[in-house]
Amino acid sequence: MTPLAFLLARTLRREAPLMALSVPQAALLEDLRGRTVALVGNARALATTTHGAAIDAADIVIRINRAPMPAPASHGSRTDWLALATGLPAADRDRLAGARKLWMSPKRKRLSHAVALSHGFYLHPLPDYARLAAEIGAPPTTGLMLIELLARSRMKSLSLFGFDFFASLSLSGHRSAGQVPHDFAAEAAFVAALMARDSRITRAE
Repeated sequence: MTPLAFLLARTLRREAPLMALSVPQAALLEDLRGRTVALVGNARALATTTHGAAIDAADIVIRINRAPMPAPASHGSRTDWLALATGLPAADRDRLAGARKLWMSPKRKRLSHAVALSHGFYLHPLPDYARLAAEIGAPPTTGLMLIELLARSRMKSLSLFGFDFFASLSLSGHRSAGQVPHDFAAEAAFVAALMARDSRITRAE
């Protein structure tokens, strides 16, 4: 798709041409079959831990948005998949250039042509977003969308790092819980219920 055709599809909210750029969801989930996955959130508290080696030991390391990595000891150093709901500054684009890109946000106007044409690109379907939003009664975070999506795969395990549901705020911004449109209590309850019925999923403290 040319840059002009992409811009028109994005501006006019033509979902079909944009979805045609994505690998099918089934194919994305199949890539996880039998694999150990580390999903790294952006909680500030993660910077005080020594989880880096455990993160890098996973078969697939997934990070979110700007994917801050203050130190290898706490955050590890690999990024295999990058889940996005926002654009990236140039420095972060260069640092995370090799990662497979997953666009999770329903706001397609923020999706760039370069990301959409990157190798292995995945576009999260709008109905999936709407279903999860209805279930928790609020717009879901990128992290929650990923957890719900990954749980549908035949992965071996999913380890969550840097997920304290905004208790320690975020390394990637300075907003308080009241300044973001998410319901973190509902998200914490959703994840707790999911872990209770799916022993593959664990959360590191």
